[in-house]
Amino acid sequence: MSSALDRLKNLTNKISSYEFARKSNMIKLRELFTEVGINEKVDTFEELFLFKAINLSGASLLEESLGEIKEGKYLQILAISYDRNAKIKSKNISLAYFGRVEHVDSDVKNRVVEFVIRYRFEKSFMTLEHYNTILGKFGEKSE
Repeated sequence: MSSALDRLKNLTNKISSYEFARKSNMIKLRELFTEVGINEKVDTFEELFLFKAINLSGASLLEESLGEIKEGKYLQILAISYDRNAKIKSKNISLAYFGRVEHVDSDVKNRVVEFVIRYRFEKSFMTLEHYNTILGKFGEKSE
């Protein structure tokens, strides 16, 4: 019995830890939304999550090389929008352009990288919630 209780406590701690991390992430993401100038292209913070994805050119997002610049490239935040009714379903939209990456201040570059990672962190939670809702419909049909 103690083993089951311990597993439940561990699971509860992990869930509350993720929820705390998510709330903290959203606070910082909202700050970065303005700091890196996304607010100049996207009217409201909430509209940011209507994009299918957000990518970065000019700097690495890989864990082992996070933030490393790609010389000769341009630092730019790109959003992917999707319209299933359009002839061309998806398109890239530039949300922020910073110029040649080797000329961008490292603090600015780091905030841009952080913005994209924080966006992806929140977007992954939204995707998880979406699929959890869909899976819940399977349970409703079988009852």
